[in-house]
This record gives sequence, C-alpha cells and structure tokens, in this order.
Amino acid sequence: MTRETETIDDLGRPFPQARNGACWEFIADRVMGGVSRGHMRREQVRGRAAIRLTGDVSLDNNGGFLQIALDLAPDGGAVDASGWRGLELDLSGNGAVYNLHLRSADVTRPWQSYRAEVETGPAWQTCRLPFDGFTPHRIDRPLDTSRLRRIGLVAIGREFHADVALGAVRFFR
Repeated sequence: MTRETETIDDLGRPFPQARNGACWEFIADRVMGGVSRGHMRREQVRGRAAIRLTGDVSLDNNGGFLQIALDLAPDGGAVDASGWRGLELDLSGNGAVYNLHLRSADVTRPWQSYRAEVETGPAWQTCRLPFDGFTPHRIDRPLDTSRLRRIGLVAIGREFHADVALGAVRFFR
C-alpha cells in the first residue's frame, strides 16, 4: 500500500531539530544589508505546537524578507521527491500571503528559488502546494523534484508585519 503523505516535520523533536534530522533556521535580509527584524520561536499557537515566524519586513536598504528554512536531508544533500505531487503544510497566520521557496541542486545563487504563494488565516489550515505550481525565480532551469534540497517559508516583497505558524510539513501524492 502506498502512503498518501510522508512527514518531513511534525514538530515531535526538540527544537530546532526536525523529524528528518535537519534543523530549522531563521534567515533575514540582514545577511545582505537589509533591516527587516524578526525571529523564529517554538511555541503553542491556537492549541498546537508550532514554529512561529514573526517580525517586520522592511524594504529599506534593498531588503525585504524574513524566512524559516529547513534542509530536506540532514547533510544538506538532495532528496528525491519525484514520487510526490507537492508539499502539504499546516499553517495559521495573520491573513497575509507568504511564499514557500524551494531550492534544488540546480540552485547555485542565494537569490534563486522556485516559489509559490500561500494565504493564511487565523484558524489552522492544511495547504497543498503542487510542485507544478512553483515558479522559477531568477533561474532558467525547470524545477527538478528529484534533486530537492531545501524549503523555506518566507515573508517577502512588501512592508508588513509577519506572523505565521507552521505546525507540520509533508510531501503528498
């Protein structure tokens, strides 16, 4: 029997370690001179364990993002996700639109990714993002799901207060 989902992280391990053995990390535009401020915390959100990204995204100084990211393999190597249709996330947020960014072994520059948008609401919701809905950003190669390396939940591109909680992330068929 084929499983319909495979858990990448269900927040069952001590923070910041994910179920897959890799660790979640917080990244802000400050690595490139931006001034956005935020943080990542593990906390209870609406009765559920979550990783919560909060902060203020600023476009000043050529900035504009806050991100929580996870390598799909503990060693940062590629994972073959070609047998899956996409990613499924349990999210709760402030009603803003966020991005999910994918990086594959073909992505060689920090500004390159494959992107999809996801809208959040205050109630927990399961959002399915099919791989064929991701758009290449500053890369000319199509997304190769047999070589996925990293996922990132990103508040990006406009000035706003970010507040989004992630309860789990899975591959789905």
